[in-house]
Amino acid sequence: MSTVLPDLSEALADAVSAAADGLVRVEGRERLPATGIVWDAEGLIVTAHHVLERDENINVGFQDGESVAAELLGRDPATDLALLRTPKRGSSVPSWAEPESLRVGHLALALGRPGLSVRATLGIVSVLGSPWRTPAGGPVDRYLQTDTVMYPGFSGGPLVDAQGRFVGLNSSALMHGVSITVPAPTLGRVVQELRDHGRVRRAYLGVGTQPTRLPNVVAEELGQETGLLLVSVEQGSAAEQGGLFLGDTLVSLGGTPVRHMDDLLDDLDGDRIGKPVTVRILRGGQLVEIVVFPISRP
Repeated sequence: MSTVLPDLSEALADAVSAAADGLVRVEGRERLPATGIVWDAEGLIVTAHHVLERDENINVGFQDGESVAAELLGRDPATDLALLRTPKRGSSVPSWAEPESLRVGHLALALGRPGLSVRATLGIVSVLGSPWRTPAGGPVDRYLQTDTVMYPGFSGGPLVDAQGRFVGLNSSALMHGVSITVPAPTLGRVVQELRDHGRVRRAYLGVGTQPTRLPNVVAEELGQETGLLLVSVEQGSAAEQGGLFLGDTLVSLGGTPVRHMDDLLDDLDGDRIGKPVTVRILRGGQLVEIVVFPISRP
């Protein structure tokens, strides 16, 4: 008699058991609690932003049955992530897998702890894509979609591979009707920003843009076919103070070509805030360089 299915069943159960200590119950809304992930042994918990309907009176329940009050350190609605601090020390920290270790078709477990015990659903990795930007504008290192069922209370919990390693944080709010996992590299970047600043800082110029085709001569010179036409410049903004005008066409920022809006958003990370950056524009048929000082996004 074949033992393939019994062996697989035992392996999946072992994976859930191995991951259980890294899951917590997050009570931050009136209805069913949600799930969170132990980030470190010093009491930090990462969960989904949308499951926290209040900023205070948040409680976290651990695998050992202890329930403690938690402080909200910050949120990033753009990536649907939030960071909590608890007085709990010494919790077991999950083992994390690199997203590159996954392949489309691999088995994956979505885990949740909306109650006292761990709950699990099984599915496969459906899509592994390139870096993308959420509908709210948050940069994510890799698009990761599974067909796991996101039951109520599972948001904020982990996607776990067959070895019991955490791959990322599951959210039912980033894309309607789709199970999206925010991968570990994105979690690390956002957690650091929330821990250090209480929010994810993003640089801001204060312009409205739309893609536009460049004249053939300019396109050949630059090696790019499109730029961003400035259709609005906010009064008092970094763009206005730097000398950008309505009708200018932005073609590069900090030496990096800007062809589409996503290019500009990717270049305006928190490290740009308050620092001089050279923007290259097309104005009156001539390429001009201007220095601007981006501010923190309001």
